[in-house]
Amino acid sequence: MDIVIGKGKIARRAYGIDEIALVPGNCTLDPSLAQTNWTIGGIERNIPIIASAMDGVVDVKMAVLLSELGAIGVLNLEGIQTRYEDPYPILDRIVSVGTSKFVGLMQELYAKPIDPELIKKRIIDIKAKGSIAAVSLTPAGASQYGQIVAEAGADLLFVQATVVSTDHFSPKSINSLDLSRFCQEMPMPVILGNCVTYEVALNLMKAGAASILVGIGPGAACTSRGVLGVGVPQATAIADCAAARDEYYQKTGDYIPVIADGGVITGGDICKCVACGADAVMIGSPIARSIEAPGRGYHWGMATPSPVLPRGTRINVGSTGTIKEILTGPARLDDGTHNLLGALKTSMGTLGAKNIKDMQQVEVVIAPSLLTEGKVYQKAQQLGMGK
Repeated sequence: MDIVIGKGKIARRAYGIDEIALVPGNCTLDPSLAQTNWTIGGIERNIPIIASAMDGVVDVKMAVLLSELGAIGVLNLEGIQTRYEDPYPILDRIVSVGTSKFVGLMQELYAKPIDPELIKKRIIDIKAKGSIAAVSLTPAGASQYGQIVAEAGADLLFVQATVVSTDHFSPKSINSLDLSRFCQEMPMPVILGNCVTYEVALNLMKAGAASILVGIGPGAACTSRGVLGVGVPQATAIADCAAARDEYYQKTGDYIPVIADGGVITGGDICKCVACGADAVMIGSPIARSIEAPGRGYHWGMATPSPVLPRGTRINVGSTGTIKEILTGPARLDDGTHNLLGALKTSMGTLGAKNIKDMQQVEVVIAPSLLTEGKVYQKAQQLGMGK
């Protein structure tokens, strides 16, 4: 329903993940029977979770661990890992600097040029362990380093920016990336994002995307919504882009997975993203909380070190458990941030959803009081959902 903001400006109401709830159906099933497998670019995974391409979240070791567990970790090819042969002293400086000096230090450290040889090395190191080499570049980075990524044998390439679209206007001196041609020329599947609308999602699929990323601004460390005023709440964005996926599938027979990227903290968030139409989620801060994460309990966005307009910050998420405990349990905590796969399976069992496709069809209601109703004691004592 359209809402009149004022004369000459009409808006549509959009909903965030915190504003909705999932409604049990007419049957239930044992959680062990819930099938959570999904496929991206011909690669099947048992866990519909992808770790964000952020320097505090994924390094070579983390990419290998996630692959072994049945998930995927995406390595940022324009970050610390490809600028420094030994990135760990640099990461130590980032996590130890004071808040007031953080942005300046980040701009200094990320000013070091990217070393193409390190791009090759990181990909080869992941592949050498028999793991999935999923990597990320911006559109500008894809133009410059795409061929190197192809030669190194990456399995999946994510091309990410705040808004990736097939229509882009640049100054005459700049050659913008032709997404359709790039997808056709790359030997590996190309995932495109981020988008938040039906029209752009459909255009990216037509351009050859193997999957699309949905989400602008909801990430824990992202400040794009505050800096730019740009974004669409995730529940609405996912539903709109999933509708584009379904239409594209009906017309072509090609199923292009939708990945909800950002704003996912708990198992409940994952469940609601899938219920809105997502096939998988991309998460940063939950993975950053693992003992093995390169950020040592800290997490920052890809746009944080921008030399002209930072759109991210560093947040302290702490180290609360191993990556295995966070993904598959057993859970040490009671706030929904451990055993994310177990939470998804249990929710699917409660809702009677046998697989991801069934989960996408469950009933959703608008429920702004979902996280606060009856939780006065948890909030007062900072326990469970009140943390």
